[in-house]
Amino acid sequence: MRKPSALLLLPGLLLGLLGCLALGVTAAAPAAAADNGSWSVYPVSSAVSARPYFYLSADPGQTVRDQVVVANKTGKPLTFRLYAADAYNTARDGGFAVRSAGERMRGVGAWARPAKSTVTVPGHKKVTVPFTLHVPSDAEPGDHPGAIVALDERVDRGDGSLALGVQRAVGARVYLKVGGPTLPAISVENVTVSHHQPLVPGLGDSTAVISYTLHNTGNVTLDPKVELKAHGLFGRTLLTRDLKRVPSELLPGQRVRLSETWRGAPQFDLGHVTLTASAKGTRESAGAGFLALPWLVVAVVFAAGVATGALLVRARRGRARRSVPVRPSRRARPTPSRPRSSPSARL
Repeated sequence: MRKPSALLLLPGLLLGLLGCLALGVTAAAPAAAADNGSWSVYPVSSAVSARPYFYLSADPGQTVRDQVVVANKTGKPLTFRLYAADAYNTARDGGFAVRSAGERMRGVGAWARPAKSTVTVPGHKKVTVPFTLHVPSDAEPGDHPGAIVALDERVDRGDGSLALGVQRAVGARVYLKVGGPTLPAISVENVTVSHHQPLVPGLGDSTAVISYTLHNTGNVTLDPKVELKAHGLFGRTLLTRDLKRVPSELLPGQRVRLSETWRGAPQFDLGHVTLTASAKGTRESAGAGFLALPWLVVAVVFAAGVATGALLVRARRGRARRSVPVRPSRRARPTPSRPRSSPSARL
């Protein structure tokens, strides 16, 4: 049985923990290198300039060779496990993340192989490791994002108060494009509207939360834009807004659940919201209706409905009693009297 401290790798690992998937910029690494303050991972610089990420193109059946650099920014040697991983969008905000070593890989994570699976980097030094990426002959065309990951398999227990530890990892992004037909396509799914109304109309703010799912149904990475519109009774325009909290990279096949807060939403209205998502080569809309009613109005209407129903039942029972015919009571039958015997006549 595994000890609790062995439950270390959270599913997906969200590589770039601490923002290490391309946040830091240091003099020892090229611009936009993946960095967590202790080590960084980035592509070997070309003869022309430094590369922030791996941008690779290949046809099905082709093999690509490249090199990754692991730089140790601490004063002590560090040992890393090197592996390739597929990328995905996080459910929380649609951020770019890569899968942990134990998860099933279908793209870059299954096709790329570093020359070394483990590498030790001396303090303040860097090591260059070649890797090969073989695209299967039956690979689907389009974008296949991923990363080359350097994982520190040591356990960071923090202050020691938790049974679970954390392993840190840094990944250099890989943007692989497989040759063939490409199809940009996006859809908006499962639009819902929930209202938070004040108890008394006019005394407090009304807020609505519009939730929806963005789904990349094509085979290329999208930079989507989303527009929100709301209309009330008789087609009145209540809201027009370009949403800001949208992932800048919606990867192929990925779904992201997002929400938008509408402050100052109507407190009494019947309307409809429409979300329109667009990206280069694709555009799709979806919507949902809403009914805004203050809680006091709802309570009054409910109470009035209950009272009216009770009165109707009572009145119906009263009419039913009056309409029932009254049966006459049965009279007692008279008891027949016996004839008196006459005295016998004497002769």
